[in-house]
Amino acid sequence: MIPRVVVAAPSSGAGKTTVAVGLMAALRRAGQVVAGFKVGPDYIDPGFHAVATGRPGRNLDPMLSGEERVGPLFAHGSAGADLAVIEGVMGLYDGALGTEGFSSTAHVAKLLKAPVVLVVDASAAGRSVGAVVQGFVAFDTEVRIVGVILNKVGSDRHETEVRAGIAPTGVPVLGVLRRDPRLTVPSRHLGLVPANEQRDQAENAVDAAAELVHQGVDLAAFVAAARAAVRHPATAWDPNEELAGLEAPSAASRRSGAAGEVPQVRRPVVAVAGGPVFSFRYTETTELLTAAGADVAIFDPLADTLPEATSAVYLGGGFPELHAEALSANTKLREQVAAEIAAGLPVIAECAGLLYLCRELDGHPMTGVLPATGRMTSRLTLGYRTAIAATTTAFFDEGRRVHGHEFHRTTLDLDADVPPAWHLPSGTEGVALPHVHASYLHLHWTATPDVPARLVAAARNHRP
Repeated sequence: MIPRVVVAAPSSGAGKTTVAVGLMAALRRAGQVVAGFKVGPDYIDPGFHAVATGRPGRNLDPMLSGEERVGPLFAHGSAGADLAVIEGVMGLYDGALGTEGFSSTAHVAKLLKAPVVLVVDASAAGRSVGAVVQGFVAFDTEVRIVGVILNKVGSDRHETEVRAGIAPTGVPVLGVLRRDPRLTVPSRHLGLVPANEQRDQAENAVDAAAELVHQGVDLAAFVAAARAAVRHPATAWDPNEELAGLEAPSAASRRSGAAGEVPQVRRPVVAVAGGPVFSFRYTETTELLTAAGADVAIFDPLADTLPEATSAVYLGGGFPELHAEALSANTKLREQVAAEIAAGLPVIAECAGLLYLCRELDGHPMTGVLPATGRMTSRLTLGYRTAIAATTTAFFDEGRRVHGHEFHRTTLDLDADVPPAWHLPSGTEGVALPHVHASYLHLHWTATPDVPARLVAAARNHRP
């Protein structure tokens, strides 16, 4: 593995994203090729990582991908980089509820044998920060905290006091950041506004973070900490190898052998929703679709129609509730999607995609594929889910167990009895038709590589 550091914090709100993004951008400006990662299922932070590094942002999540894939996915995503900055999630030791920190930042740090730099919000404390640092160092001695970056420091006198509290711990202070109003990034009900929705503001925020880090952090010491990470070999994840052992037709069509052994087949077009509304998609999703034999075509449901020769569609997550009127205004696409699905077009839809397939969303007409209406609520549904497929479709067999994640404030009102997609501990969820699978559940397809393979196989069968 390449040199690497995990940027963590005692809790959410300490400034991890600001510091991690600033480090990525500042190191890139200094000539380093930086790979950015986010611990956990979050889609928004990796978008800012991409702006900062110029490379795709990626996630490392033992719950969604499996512990055994964290190292290989890291090696895959960091290929060609000089070092990696891994932004943590919540507090350092906070993981899935009811576990001993499974999928926490500390869990991922240990899987990668990566050192940790702790970002501490010092705005409301002085010497007590030292006790916080000491407690985090002692809580799990397998986690190596190699430095502290102090955030939101008010004055030189304040800095002196905080440093005095940390000194007895022996953990070096690698940087001190002052409050900076330029670092305010627009937020909404599910967190920050995705970078690709307000690109100019995102770039300005990244530039400000890079400047703040350049001025306040000892970058040479940070790079030295990354280079001091212990040697830990890992074979890089490869989507082609991941799919090679599958029996799905799409996997067989990719393999090459002796002349005439495997006939060459057409690569079907799989349309993947993108643009400002459908920005929640893991980088490996399109990599797996491509490896499964598809030509991936990104389209923006706000302005586009389906790409030519579309043979299947993937509708990921995002914020359709904030763009419902504009989505509804693209009547041509809505009618096209409804007609194509009625004719058998295979579709996998997650969260935003589920809402787009409804009859309406907050009173605005959608595609009408599903007998349901979506509406915004004040209740946040958030967390990992263990789900069991309730209905056999082209993509899942009944009884299939998966780990996914929910993250939404909308709800669905069904107008008719339809086969559910999943059995959850709380009941059934989603809608499953023979060639349509729509639900709130987000999956990381690295743990279910047969799903993209089956989607591509269905695409090929739909339009031979």
